[in-house]
Amino acid sequence: MIKGMKRLPLYALAIAFLFFTGFPYLYMVMISFKSQSDFFQNPVSFWTSFTLENYAQVLQMDIPRYFLNSLIVSVVSVIGVVILAAMASYPFSRMKFRLNRPLFFLFLAGMMIPVHTTLIPLYILVREWGFYDTLWALIGPYIAFSLPVSIFILTQFMQEIPRELEDAARIDGCSHFKMFWRIHFPLSTPAIATVSIYNFIQIWNEFVFVLVLTSSPENKTLPLGLRDFYGEFSVNVPGIMAALVLGTLPLLVAYFISQEKVVKGLAAGAVKG
Repeated sequence: MIKGMKRLPLYALAIAFLFFTGFPYLYMVMISFKSQSDFFQNPVSFWTSFTLENYAQVLQMDIPRYFLNSLIVSVVSVIGVVILAAMASYPFSRMKFRLNRPLFFLFLAGMMIPVHTTLIPLYILVREWGFYDTLWALIGPYIAFSLPVSIFILTQFMQEIPRELEDAARIDGCSHFKMFWRIHFPLSTPAIATVSIYNFIQIWNEFVFVLVLTSSPENKTLPLGLRDFYGEFSVNVPGIMAALVLGTLPLLVAYFISQEKVVKGLAAGAVKG
């Protein structure tokens, strides 16, 4: 009983944190089921009317196309980041060579570059290569700018893998290539989940690159497509909320599926770093 009483402040803090972090999403869901007139009359009240008109409007517009574009760009970029970052992290964490540390810190230096300062050279490069206004114009920069932090997380995690596993694999005749794919890559699943979720969220919500590197409606992603709800003199707030509810569902599903591995990967990297 006394032990439970001592935990009451901790429980109260957890409930308060849940309220402050969960209420914005609850409010977004609530507004998405309101009519526009009801929202302007009662913007902070719970439902005085209930309608699915906003979701019907979202599905009738080009939002499903934008949603699909965001999904394609995010999934392809994350797969590219995971494969390239893991292949780079293996030699940084398990192999000794003269330029190991300098190259590793060179990759980490990429985290200090404000990505949006590269928009002008990226725009020129994309146009010269003929990728302007395509999804590939987004996938390339997304992969490149996601590599530094991904390599950092995966390198710290791979350093904790016992070297006895490598010794046993060498006795069985495994090369570095086989050891990477059969030992280090599978054992790095928690860190890979962390990298995947982190980069997926960043790429899914990215706006500026899409605005600069694409122009046609066919290649818009969801963050840019939400501007369709902005009129010249008004804003369809309930419609935006309905689109946001649908747009955040993949993030919530992906996080809840891999929540345990994400936390484990972050904890391992923090302890090692």
